[in-house]
Amino acid sequence: MLPRTLDLQDAFTAPEPDQWRALVEADLKGAPFERRLVTHTYEGIHVRPLYTRADWDRGGGSSGVGSLTRAARPLGNVGRGWDTRQEYSDAAPDAAAESIRDDLDGGVRSVVLRFDACARSGLDPRNPTGANLAGRDGIAAYTSDDLDRVLEHCDLGATPVFLECGSAFVEGAALLGDVWRRRGLQDRGVRGGFQADPLAVLARDGSLPYSTAEGLDRLGRLCAWSVERYPLVQSLRVGTAAYHHAGATATQDLAFSMATAVEYLRATERHGLAIDAAAPQLLFSYAVGCHMFLAIAKLRAARRLWARVVEACGGSEDSRRMSMYVRPSKRVLTTRDQWINMLRSTACVLAAGIAGADAIACTPFDSPGGDASPLARRLARNTHHLLLGECHLARVCDPAGGSWYIESLTDELCDKAWVIFQAIERRGGMSRSLEDGWIQAQIDSAVQPRLRNLATRKDVIVGVSEFPDPGEHRRQARPVDRAAITSDACRRLASRPRTPRLPSSAGDAGQVDFATLLNAAAEGASVAELSILLGSSRTEPTQLPSAIHVHPFAEPFEHLRDAADEFAEHHGHRPRVFLAGIGPLAARLARINFCRDLFEAGGFEVIDSPDSDGTIDAVRTEFEKRPAPIVVICGPDDACDAAVPNLGPMLRSAGARRIILAGNPGAREPSLRKAGVDLFVYIKCDMVSLLGSLLAEEGVHL
Repeated sequence: MLPRTLDLQDAFTAPEPDQWRALVEADLKGAPFERRLVTHTYEGIHVRPLYTRADWDRGGGSSGVGSLTRAARPLGNVGRGWDTRQEYSDAAPDAAAESIRDDLDGGVRSVVLRFDACARSGLDPRNPTGANLAGRDGIAAYTSDDLDRVLEHCDLGATPVFLECGSAFVEGAALLGDVWRRRGLQDRGVRGGFQADPLAVLARDGSLPYSTAEGLDRLGRLCAWSVERYPLVQSLRVGTAAYHHAGATATQDLAFSMATAVEYLRATERHGLAIDAAAPQLLFSYAVGCHMFLAIAKLRAARRLWARVVEACGGSEDSRRMSMYVRPSKRVLTTRDQWINMLRSTACVLAAGIAGADAIACTPFDSPGGDASPLARRLARNTHHLLLGECHLARVCDPAGGSWYIESLTDELCDKAWVIFQAIERRGGMSRSLEDGWIQAQIDSAVQPRLRNLATRKDVIVGVSEFPDPGEHRRQARPVDRAAITSDACRRLASRPRTPRLPSSAGDAGQVDFATLLNAAAEGASVAELSILLGSSRTEPTQLPSAIHVHPFAEPFEHLRDAADEFAEHHGHRPRVFLAGIGPLAARLARINFCRDLFEAGGFEVIDSPDSDGTIDAVRTEFEKRPAPIVVICGPDDACDAAVPNLGPMLRSAGARRIILAGNPGAREPSLRKAGVDLFVYIKCDMVSLLGSLLAEEGVHL
């Protein structure tokens, strides 16, 4: 009979880690423990299979309370949830307005407006260069009238608005300020963000239309003005998405954000702002991938590092609290089998929610292929509702706190990121390290091992490099009539009720204050005219030695698939490969499945004969029925060694141009090549190079 009170802790003796390890090593039967059970991250962290209290030497059981690791507030998002934020880049202002209305009706709390490449460069479509950029990668909004049109369905008194205006962040601030004013809102009560982030623009675009020094000066002046006029608006952003999309590790991402933030604090200090006034103006924007535990630890580490930076600058405890916005990284999303993007984005949002992010965006699953569909937007916002309403993530503060693994991982990320941050500071800061190419070199060095593992399929991408859908009908992006968008924008600019009167100080940035910019925006001035008023041409542009390029993990395989699809459009079929199964089905099945996945990931049509008995005669019969220029022999080594001398010449005479053997030949390679084998495919091969060369031989244009 069970006792009334059951105490399992007293019923079992607590095992020691050494006892556990002895049992595990016995099960490994001589295989090295470190090689089989310890994994290694791209940050240089060795992840063990078991963590205990002894592994967290600095936590003291506090779970990050004292160091602000857990959240910006003592209870984090408990009781209110995070800010469900969404980003908009529909080219047509009316389309963007409709997307915003649908999302706000569906529960989105704040919006991020991405201006098009024309406005982000400080131009408008009347300029020949601007016309070529109009409607590209963002909303074609150039005046406060355009912006008011985009926000037509938005209650600006209740919904914070954040801008992505690229190098034209001051001009964008003037447009939004005028919209707030014409809506009758009190300046000191509006919420949102201007998101001035010139170093992120420089990293992403590889250039700025003015010097880096002037960009930082504008940032400092904007921040000083915003603190005085819009105290609830965050004027600055520290965005690291460009680095993360390019393949930066978590430690690099953290270090770059801290170095950027310090650079911005110095710029605000030059304009008279104390640390306690400037620090709350910074919004930290991070992208996270699908490695959930690493993402959680990274976001928790970011708060601890920022608290340490502000403390070193003499900031108060309140100013050490980080404001954090998180979104899924572009590098983990795919244009193929896009439904799986829902799982990837959910993992990212879940990690951000567990880590206590203040605001989170969920990327619509089909957005990598163009403008997001209404269905994808609805599913994206419902992801928040499910995690908050059904998973109750906002009922617990810091769910990861106290996990010995997460706490230890957070510590290690902090330590390694701090070393990189100090190296940047010794080099003269983030802007100098960007301008001389050091940041790019660090990212390139870090991303190469990952790209190799992706190419060899050691790191798999479900639906792309592993388990591809050969019959997938790729979603066609909604066509954007950029000519019509440009024409409509020019018509709006030409039909303004009055021509803006630019002050005589136009072009002299030292005499232009923000009140003047606001008045010019109210007069109907476009981004380009505000840019002239600021005097953008008074300094030389900044140009990086090389831009920081986005590296979507799936890109190499998707490029092969795209090329194969184009081939199919012209020839009526995709490039073909025949899998010749040798030996008993059970013995050959693993290699057949491996090769089917591999070649379908490259866009090939795979011809297989699952009912074959695995004999040479059966292979000959099937090949004569459905020939292909490429044949892959799949089977156990002994069966293949016996069959290849006879099978190779037979396949050649029947029309096979390339004969490939599945499996690592090792010392057997010379004899197998002599028997007619051209290539070998096996785990650890560079699959992207192999598939690319075979496609090229078939006449596919890569």
